[in-house]
Amino acid sequence: MDTQDTITIDLRDLFLLLKKHLLAIVAAAVLFAAVGGLYTKFLVTPQYEASATLIVNSREDQTGQTYITNDQITSATKLVETYSVILTSDTVLDKTIADLGLDMTYQQLAKKVSISSVNDTQVMKITVQDADPQLAEAITASIVSQAPEMIIQTVKAGSVEVISQAKAGQEPVSPSLKKNVAIAGVLGLVLCYAFFFVKYLLNNRFMTESDITNRLGLTVLGVIPSVEIQERKDEKHA
Repeated sequence: MDTQDTITIDLRDLFLLLKKHLLAIVAAAVLFAAVGGLYTKFLVTPQYEASATLIVNSREDQTGQTYITNDQITSATKLVETYSVILTSDTVLDKTIADLGLDMTYQQLAKKVSISSVNDTQVMKITVQDADPQLAEAITASIVSQAPEMIIQTVKAGSVEVISQAKAGQEPVSPSLKKNVAIAGVLGLVLCYAFFFVKYLLNNRFMTESDITNRLGLTVLGVIPSVEIQERKDEKHA
């Protein structure tokens, strides 16, 4: 008959383990948080974001029509996905690279550009992230300038009009100092507690009579108390 050794962990033991090493765990969390903050502050390049918005029309010619139907809005919303593929194609981005004299490949530029629908509407937002806010704004402006003509040539079923021109934010959008400090602090806390927990599991010494019962399955018949020997005090009293 095969037997398997099992380890029973009491929640109280986990709490006592936390309480016993609380100072070391908190110190590790603070240390990791400080390292995360310094790394974010001095070693990570801040990224700035520039964006522009355009409105998508499902039809070019709506002469005589004084209102827009729900079907046209739905069709325009779906066209946003098509337009985003067109505006992030190598045809558009390679022209942007050439016009601005960028020292990067199409793949590198494509990673900086994202195009999405604003709240599932027919408004399309073009966003570019870069370490240089002026460059991010210039790239966005280049894509926006190509958008109307490129879409008309390619789709021939709709158009776009610029709502807001390219504009870069003054504050970096990443990295987040508070977020990285918090993540690093939690990581330090978890790793430090995990270290003491593994150390606790690997400890095969019998500390109490319950350890003997749980690990060996034996009943403790008696316990020899620890008696402190005070020979010098006994000699003085004698």
